[in-house]
Amino acid sequence: MAAMVILLGFLLATLQITGVRSVGVCYGMMGNNLPPATQVVSLYKSNKIDRLRLYDPNQAALQALRGSNIQVMIGVPNSDLQSLASNPSQARSWVQRNVRNYHPAVRFRYIAVGNEVSPVNGAARFVPFVLPAMRNIQSAINAAGLQNQIKVSTSIDLTLIGNSYPPSQGAFRGDVRGYFDPIIAFLVNNRSPLLANIYPYFSYKDNPRDISLPYALFTANAVVVWDGQRGYRNLFDAMLDALYSALERAGGASLEVVVSESGWPSAGGFATTFDNAKTYLSNLVRHVKGGTPKRPGRAIETYLFAMFDENNKEPQYEKHFGVFFPNKQPKYNINFSGAKPWDVFAGNDTTTSTEESLKSDM
Repeated sequence: MAAMVILLGFLLATLQITGVRSVGVCYGMMGNNLPPATQVVSLYKSNKIDRLRLYDPNQAALQALRGSNIQVMIGVPNSDLQSLASNPSQARSWVQRNVRNYHPAVRFRYIAVGNEVSPVNGAARFVPFVLPAMRNIQSAINAAGLQNQIKVSTSIDLTLIGNSYPPSQGAFRGDVRGYFDPIIAFLVNNRSPLLANIYPYFSYKDNPRDISLPYALFTANAVVVWDGQRGYRNLFDAMLDALYSALERAGGASLEVVVSESGWPSAGGFATTFDNAKTYLSNLVRHVKGGTPKRPGRAIETYLFAMFDENNKEPQYEKHFGVFFPNKQPKYNINFSGAKPWDVFAGNDTTTSTEESLKSDM
């Protein structure tokens, strides 16, 4: 009996630690009133946020991240894709300047080569450059001997999905397969996860007649959608599982998905209330500790969007995704670990190496 109790305690501790390490926050900078990077990194640390998404290699932010022990997803902006795709030496220089010059003082986890590039969402001009840039960045990472510590991927939105209902029938649009299937093959070959921006808010906003607010906010008190034996109580799980089903149909059954953005605006548009945003974010942090109906029992690595309200963004609701105000005051009372008061192991796992973390989460 004692042995069983010890084993149960170990399993609970393992699950709790995995959950605690599953949530990061995106550090966007499209505001003219944001604090300096040194203060931002201190804010991450004081709130025990141990993962950060950076959309471009901002040198002040990278300097501030030295020695912080925060794991970083660094982005290659879409505007840089063509030069990195056409010239391998440019990719080597990019990796030298923005990764090798900071490693290991900065704990890089992923390089997101492009953000939301798609043949069908307004960023089609970047489509020819994504995969060649990924290959050149990967080659530079390999040459540095960092391929087991830093994974190269790209971040998508779900405009690539043609069918998402029910989730088991998820499939990519036929007119994106020529672009995206080779990217899937690249990720499989390099054992890298796919990065995906998943926003139940936008799905609800665009179709409130068929999608209920409780289903979008994780507050439905019963199963809303049955898909065979799988029951879905929230839209986030349904969207993520539809993506997993689409990947299976396109040769990517082995891939993990990292949710590289998810959030809910607190003002400026339809259903953008403080309470809705707080409810969504608080429930999301707790929910991603446990997986989806299709892939249960596994923490979903997730990055909340975003750290601050950003007043230079448009349209109006895009200014209000922050979990903090620009003056560093919290907008909501969110426990970023998703831990309960009795979760005694929360926040104590600070020794795992990047390579070990990748293995545990992927």
